Amino acid sequence: MRRSMAALALTAVALLAAACGREGSPPVKGPKPEQLPVYHVATGFELTDSTTWRAAKSRGHLVVGAKEDQPYLGEKDPATGVYSGFDIEIAKMMSASLGFDPKTIVFRTIASANRETGLQNGQIDYYVGTYTINDLRKKQVGFAGPYYIAGQSLLVRKDEKGIDGPQDLAGKKVCSAAGSTPLQRIERDYPKAKPVAYDTYSICVDNLLSLQVDAVTTDDTILMGFAAKAPDELRMAGKPFSREPYGIGVPRGDTALRLALDDAIEEHMKNGDWKKAYDATLGLSGVPAPQPPAVDRYGTAS
Repeated sequence: MRRSMAALALTAVALLAAACGREGSPPVKGPKPEQLPVYHVATGFELTDSTTWRAAKSRGHLVVGAKEDQPYLGEKDPATGVYSGFDIEIAKMMSASLGFDPKTIVFRTIASANRETGLQNGQIDYYVGTYTINDLRKKQVGFAGPYYIAGQSLLVRKDEKGIDGPQDLAGKKVCSAAGSTPLQRIERDYPKAKPVAYDTYSICVDNLLSLQVDAVTTDDTILMGFAAKAPDELRMAGKPFSREPYGIGVPRGDTALRLALDDAIEEHMKNGDWKKAYDATLGLSGVPAPQPPAVDRYGTAS
């Protein structure tokens, strides 16, 4: 049994690695660089009311918080250090609209539990990484967007017979990222489940494949990517059971930056960049692009 579990864990690592050297294995799935949009960099752009923008202008580039373990959304190639995915493309669009060449972005991996702190202490200029907008977080940070609407779902092993939705989680070990909205929802709405928390979803998926947990829960966009990378071992269970509007996190007091990013999101939705970026990244999971959501310009101050 111990040997079988170890073998499964190794299988998980192999499946979630950026490359696989076995002969006959499927090709690495990910964005195709030649299909990604090229974003026009705004010339002469000024946002002097934004302390965050002024600091970035002084250093010559933006520092953007992101995820590194979410296929098709925010994924870091361990060999090259290059980030790719739909959220990464959103970050690049914003950079171009703010007058910075996207090639100059310095991406910084920030775990879900540390997003607010990273924005509050100036570690990053903005954050793009499956970051759900909600009223509690608005008390700590500002949000531009939403730029996408997701929904919480479940990922299970393909041979799992007893889980077809959140109603089946009683007594089951359910894994999610520490500090995430999905974990909080499981703890609040499904108290008979046994929540398990890690810093990253990739560790959750690894534990799912090695039989340490019964399900992984987070936004369907994230789970679609993992299921697409290991279709013989994993499947989605049931329908989404929440509404998760993804926003771009900014420092709470920087209203000028938040509204400028709202402008940029709308611009790239209208000019076709948004759909092109989706098709070249998240669209590789087989799910066609939805209609972009309406941007919510809440209030006049964050």
